Amino acid sequence: MMKLSWVWIVIAIAFLQLVTGFLDFNETELSLIEAFDFGVSKLNYNPLMVGLTLITSAGAKGAVCLDGTLPGYHWHRGYGSGANSWLIQLEGGGWCNNVRTCVYRKKTRRGSSTYMEKQIPFTGILSDKAEQNPDFFNWNRVKLRYCDGASFTGDTENKAAKLQFRGQRIWLAAMEDLMSKGMRNAKQALLSGCSAGGLASILHCDEFRNMFPRTSKVKCLSDAGLFLDAVDVSGGRTLRSLYNGVVGLQGVQHNLPRICTIRRDPTSCFFPQNLISNIRTSLFILNAAYDSWQIQSSIAPPSADPHGYWHECRLNHAKCSASQMRFLQGFRIEMLNAIKGFSQSRENGLFINSCFAHCQTERQDTWFAANSPEIRNKAIAIAVGDWYFDRAGVKIIDCPYPCDKSCHNLVFK
Repeated sequence: MMKLSWVWIVIAIAFLQLVTGFLDFNETELSLIEAFDFGVSKLNYNPLMVGLTLITSAGAKGAVCLDGTLPGYHWHRGYGSGANSWLIQLEGGGWCNNVRTCVYRKKTRRGSSTYMEKQIPFTGILSDKAEQNPDFFNWNRVKLRYCDGASFTGDTENKAAKLQFRGQRIWLAAMEDLMSKGMRNAKQALLSGCSAGGLASILHCDEFRNMFPRTSKVKCLSDAGLFLDAVDVSGGRTLRSLYNGVVGLQGVQHNLPRICTIRRDPTSCFFPQNLISNIRTSLFILNAAYDSWQIQSSIAPPSADPHGYWHECRLNHAKCSASQMRFLQGFRIEMLNAIKGFSQSRENGLFINSCFAHCQTERQDTWFAANSPEIRNKAIAIAVGDWYFDRAGVKIIDCPYPCDKSCHNLVFK
């Protein structure tokens, strides 16, 4: 069954490449990586299914998805010791950077609540089982769906194309709605997110902190959100080109941290490496040193590799040549350099494992299971819990590939 799932994923990737092209639209493989729930299928258990709630008050505020439909979230109510604790997980799923790709996106679950699943599994950091999610299982756990294409930061429209770029309004409307449902009484809160949602958790971290009294314990977690302004294999900057389109098209510049925009151009301020050292709220960065999405769609995308020299390597790290691996080791070093200033703060946390992975908090097998990835015998769930509850300082950086044998590496066929 798992092999069959991958066959359909590969077919979908091939089709979407024909429709969109990677230079213009880098969502394709990213959303498929996130959609493939390896943890559920591999561990063979029945996860909690949580229904979709549309935010009915959002329409009047203009807080709508790309196609004008209402945004939504999935909420499982906390209980017992977690009744007044809240975890907000921001969904990922790439970006759209021009009218064509946003028009395509608005006909999918990434741009319209019409196409969103009515129920989704809560696994990993969203699980309701103590043995799978020891520190957050009984919290109020919310997954905010992503339907704007700019990491919940845009605020403009394109009337001719009938596109609403209202990510910032969706973020605010969702927070206001959840506050009315009890989040205003939170004693503890954690803003988290995966991939484009992990970037969003960085961009909105201080804003989230300021929604609560100073007496509340509020922190942020970014999973696979450390997207680097890196040079690709052709010497270009594929991701900067993509981000430049996102920021310009969706009116993102007005919602970026001013401490950055007074010194840098708006596109640079969409890159977390230029933001994380100035975030005042305690932040945990979880990232694979060899992030699968960044390898596939930023470092070695087909647009930067017209002759296909990187084709096998980008799908399976075991097929990388010695020179290609040296290039990827350079990317790891660039990531470690990007977090040097951030890591100086005692409040912040780090877990950088030397895996070929992307998004590790919502997959049960990578979050907390018998054979979960570890660094120094510490699983990701335990590392995040130790940091959040101040049980220990957590700044763990793995040795370079191939030393870590606990990785659950993603391989594409």
